[in-house]
Amino acid sequence: MRLLIQSITSLILWIRHILGITINNDHSTQLKINLGCGLAVTQGWINIDGSFNALIAPLPLAIHKIAYKLSGSNHYYTFDEYHKLLKNNIFYQANLNNGIPTKDNSIDYIYTSHFLEHLYPEDAKKLIQDSYRTLKNGGLIRIIVPDLDYAIKLFNEDKKKQALDSYFFNGGSKFDQHKYMYDYVILHDLLKASGFSNISKLQYKTGLCPDIEILDKYQAESIFVEATK
Repeated sequence: MRLLIQSITSLILWIRHILGITINNDHSTQLKINLGCGLAVTQGWINIDGSFNALIAPLPLAIHKIAYKLSGSNHYYTFDEYHKLLKNNIFYQANLNNGIPTKDNSIDYIYTSHFLEHLYPEDAKKLIQDSYRTLKNGGLIRIIVPDLDYAIKLFNEDKKKQALDSYFFNGGSKFDQHKYMYDYVILHDLLKASGFSNISKLQYKTGLCPDIEILDKYQAESIFVEATK
């Protein structure tokens, strides 16, 4: 069943890409985009993900009940929590390997947490470049990724299994697997090479990005970085 869901999701993602479907913004409000969101979302943002949940989010309650039983979300959320997340937030299904589905210079804020490490390095580079393309001049990106330095610290403290299981796991689907890891210097250089400036390493729930008091997760093991176009 999981394989069937993945196949249907991949087919619809391909169709959306071929049709060139993009997000429309009337410019009357700030455009805030949450990339690779999973279910870590909040109101006021367009939450982009390639998942089955993003696909069925706007559908009726009966579909949510079926999806809840079929998806892995039932391991982490009650049905009421799951349904409210889908119902009360804006989801947009897209394969971000094909780029961010918005026009040039259209986004005010980009937020992405624990997503970049799930991309191969070349795909991550393309996404950062596309983030630069789609942000308005002066627009801000906030990136949170697992901290490679923290993983090394665990390893040196003889917590090798914890480090390997948490940072270098290969289980689950191909989308779940970590493809690369970052420390601040690697992430800084990636952002700088793509044209970003004012690159800063910040702390948990601190920075200029809106709603980080809700969106930020994984305090101990993460790097928090912001940059502007």
